[in-house]
Amino acid sequence: MKSPLRIAVLECDQPVGRTKEKYGGYGNLFKELLQAGADKVAEKDGVKRPELDVTKYDVVDTEVYPSLDNVDAVLLTGSKYNSFDNDPWILKLVEFTKKVLQQDRVRLIGVCFGHQIIGRALDVKVDRSDKGWEISVVPVALTQKGKALFGIEHMSLHQMHRDIVYVYPDSVEPLGHTDRCEVQGMYAKGRLITVQGHPEFNGDVVSELLDRRHEQGIFDNATYEEAMSRVRKHHDGVAVGAAFIRFMLED
Repeated sequence: MKSPLRIAVLECDQPVGRTKEKYGGYGNLFKELLQAGADKVAEKDGVKRPELDVTKYDVVDTEVYPSLDNVDAVLLTGSKYNSFDNDPWILKLVEFTKKVLQQDRVRLIGVCFGHQIIGRALDVKVDRSDKGWEISVVPVALTQKGKALFGIEHMSLHQMHRDIVYVYPDSVEPLGHTDRCEVQGMYAKGRLITVQGHPEFNGDVVSELLDRRHEQGIFDNATYEEAMSRVRKHHDGVAVGAAFIRFMLED
C-alpha cells in the first residue's frame, strides 16, 4: 500500500465533557493512536515511518461516508449505541460495512462498537452479553495469531462494553478472549482487523466515562470503585495501533 495511508475514521459517537474539550471528536483520539502506532512500527521494525492521511466522517448525525476510491482503509469507532439496533443510521453503517467487505482493496478496522458492526455485517450474532459490563483495564488472553500481530505475549486493554460478538465468523482468525468476552479480536489477512477493547482510550478518558456512568446509576458503587482501581494500569493501546498500521501495510 502506497504512502500516505489514507484512513477514513467513521465516528459512530461523539465524546462529552473534558474529553470533547480536549479532543473534539473520537476521530482525533484515533489519529493520535495511529500516529503513535506508525512511530512504533518505524522504531521496532526498522522501516521508514509510514505517512498517514486521516479523515473523519460523522456517520450518526450527518451520515456522510467516504468514497472507497479515495481511501485505503476504513476504521469504525466505538459508540454508546447498540450495534444490534435497527436505527436507520446503524442499518446504513452495516450496509456500508458489507460494501467494504465485498471488495478486496480497502481494508476494515473495527474497535468496540465498530468490531461488533463488522461481526454483524459478517452475519454472526451480536447482542447484549449475559455476563454484564466489561470495563477499565482488563487482561486479554491472546491466541498465537494475536501474539504475532500485536507483537506481545500478554495484552491489557481498556474496555467499556456490555455488548459482544457471540461467535467468530468462519472467515476470520481469533485474536484473543477474556472471561467475559470470547471474541476479543478478529483478523482476516488483507481484509479486516478488529478489537473489542479501546486502544485509543487512556486513563483520563475512561475515568470520565466511569464517573458519568456512576452518576447516572449505570455502575453501582462497588463496580465503579473496583474499575477505578484499575483505570491507571498499563495498557497496550499503542501495540494495537502499530498492529493496525502493519495490517494496512501488509501485502
